[in-house]
Amino acid sequence: MDIFPFIIFYSLISFSVLEFSTAADTLTPYQSITIGESLVSSGQSFELGFFSPSGSKNLLFLGIWYYKISPQTVVWVANRENPITDSYGNLTISNDGNLVLFNATKDVNWSSNSSTTVQSSSVAQLLNSGNLVLKKKSTDADTESSYIWQSFDFPSDTLLPGMKLGWNLKTGLNRYLTSWRDATDPSPGDFTYGVEITGIPQVVLWKGSSEKMFRSGPWNGVRFSGTGWRSSTVFKHSFIFNADEVYYIYESSNDSYFTRLTLNQTGIVQRFILNEGSSEWAIMYTVQNDPCDGYGHCGANGICRINNRPICECLEGFIPKSQEEWDQLDWSSGCVRRTSLDCHNGDGFLKLKNVKLPDLLEFWLKESLNLKECKAECLKNCSCTAYANSDIRGGGSGCLMWFDNLVDIREFSDRNGDQDIYIRMPASELKHNQKEKTLVLIVVVSTVSGVVVLSLLTWCIIKTRRKKIGMKTKNEDIELPFFDLATIANATKNFSSTNMIGEGGFGPVYKGILTSGQEIAVKRLLNNSGQGVQEFKNEVILISRLQHRNLVRLLGSCIEGEERMLVYEYMRNKSLDYFIFDKNRRLELAWEKRFEICIGISRGLLYLHQDSRLRIIHRDLKASNILLDDELSPKISDFGIARSFGRDEIEAKTKRVIGTYGYMSPEYAIDGKFSVKSDVFSLGVLLLEIVSGKRNRRFHHPDHYHSLLGHAWLLWNEQKALELVDTCLENSYIESQVLRCIQVGLLCVQKLPKDRPTMSSIVFMLGNEGVALLQPKQPGFFVERSSIDAETSTGESCHTENELTVTTMEAR
Repeated sequence: MDIFPFIIFYSLISFSVLEFSTAADTLTPYQSITIGESLVSSGQSFELGFFSPSGSKNLLFLGIWYYKISPQTVVWVANRENPITDSYGNLTISNDGNLVLFNATKDVNWSSNSSTTVQSSSVAQLLNSGNLVLKKKSTDADTESSYIWQSFDFPSDTLLPGMKLGWNLKTGLNRYLTSWRDATDPSPGDFTYGVEITGIPQVVLWKGSSEKMFRSGPWNGVRFSGTGWRSSTVFKHSFIFNADEVYYIYESSNDSYFTRLTLNQTGIVQRFILNEGSSEWAIMYTVQNDPCDGYGHCGANGICRINNRPICECLEGFIPKSQEEWDQLDWSSGCVRRTSLDCHNGDGFLKLKNVKLPDLLEFWLKESLNLKECKAECLKNCSCTAYANSDIRGGGSGCLMWFDNLVDIREFSDRNGDQDIYIRMPASELKHNQKEKTLVLIVVVSTVSGVVVLSLLTWCIIKTRRKKIGMKTKNEDIELPFFDLATIANATKNFSSTNMIGEGGFGPVYKGILTSGQEIAVKRLLNNSGQGVQEFKNEVILISRLQHRNLVRLLGSCIEGEERMLVYEYMRNKSLDYFIFDKNRRLELAWEKRFEICIGISRGLLYLHQDSRLRIIHRDLKASNILLDDELSPKISDFGIARSFGRDEIEAKTKRVIGTYGYMSPEYAIDGKFSVKSDVFSLGVLLLEIVSGKRNRRFHHPDHYHSLLGHAWLLWNEQKALELVDTCLENSYIESQVLRCIQVGLLCVQKLPKDRPTMSSIVFMLGNEGVALLQPKQPGFFVERSSIDAETSTGESCHTENELTVTTMEAR
């Protein structure tokens, strides 16, 4: 009699186990999943179970990942805020019908916590979409309305096909992505990506709770005004905007591919694709595609035009708030009106075509008004600064008005019939603008009688406009002061050896003090110098036209008899190599200052390559040519062998290879070919030297005979890059910044010029923690030296190395 109930109980238990093993995608009441067990979706696309990220110190998480795809790609985490620490986890359905995760002490680590569950009658199922759903056991319906709870409503860092990014306005549910804290920690990180519904919806990337990093621009009925919004053969996307819901969603168009949209731990949003049968994810695109996508990149009342150089400009009728900062490519202060608005004296509007509309900071929306009525409403309100259609469908409708500053505008030059905005202008600005248009029209007509007239009148128009905002025109020469020999001799105590502060291939450099009290540095060309009169003329011609905070300032020159001298601003802290390669002085450069120096050198080089009047290739960028001012800010110096390029010139070749071994790129050292990518290589060497405090060519290691570049490459591949850091920085460096500098440095010194990044990319990568970086390839000169070479290269040197060959050089 007693054995019969036991048989019945044992049979029930056996049935439950059998049911679980055959219905591998479903969890029913009285079943559980523990470590080593999982659910697999019916189409074998996704798996749910326990995982421990590499390097997470045995923390356990319940998650969903792609089935049989290596490496494991996790798309959802349940207990990301409360990991299991006791190596035991149990997922089951509780008595109230919720999914519950217990640890070894029976404490609840996570629960679905649905208020609409039906006691003891719900089952959990992992769908082939990757959605874990909780539904009534009695229903076979597979629709959203039948779900009691679903993981798609609580995204982690990944958006899958069929997931909604946005709001259920009836329940107040907001679905948004949250980054992992780092690659080993799925807990919520610093970045969130979701739909903002203040006024007109737009997608926004936030850092923390208050710092916007990116926004899509408002929805205009066709697309978000700041995105390309193109579907493909792989997926199609849509945006739902009604009284009940506001959300973005995309669906797969081809079952041969997996796609996902991921917010990574550095704040970068990327769409990935995986071909069927492949194990390597490819990036389809990055949402933040270029610097103009950075929020407010050009400041208030500025506009970003990615194809222009520089990329930031003030809106028509506005001027930089700080011209000095704009000259240094710092646009954060934005622009102010050249002429104040006069509400009652004929204000009007200028049309700005094909743009991402400004952020909705202070705005007013009236969907019932047309564009003409919108203009009238804006003119009535003296605080209105701009207006536009809120919906561009069918010729346009709705009225959107802005008040105060206009922030985060960018232009799209490759679109037609897209979003336009009308910027309010005082009457005087409108007349000025109209006059210029009339002059241009006259010039076009005048081309019949001669091209010269067109050239001169166009130049006059441009010159007049630029003179008003304090800019010099490209046609104006900068006059360089000349110093007489007696003045220089007096300032340097007749070139006393006690005043000599350095010596290079050009000749000695002296410190001097003018009678005014100004300190100067005098570079004196020796008659027997390896560098000659042509280099002297080259430096005068080039550097006299360059003005940037990270370039040394040329004050004047002296040409008298056989004497050839250049007079510079004096750098009290000498050069970079004076600090980083000295065992005592290196202590004065903590990591924060070294990182600022890395950024400053990069900005100076960007100016030379892209934003100066001339495109300059420096050709001898090295630590001794980076001078440091009183605040230890870097200034690039020594333009004796620099070359200027035409805007359509990409590469040049010389028979005379001049520069410094250890900093030269392979194509320049071997073949004499140089380009902007040659300077990029030299910068990469500098970055690695600044991080390590070691010279590239003088580097010595007991275990191999590679240079510093080779050593950095070896450490990078062994995931030991932090071992490169100067030992004196152990208590001051920020790990993420150091790794970024090392990775950017390795990207710069890649063997092939085409693989190296441009300076604009380098400045963006160094200055933005949220930028995802490519993996570097093998550096140039990745060849071990002989032991004899290594042993004899440990000495220090502070002069330009020997030249390879000699020929004539001209400044261009």
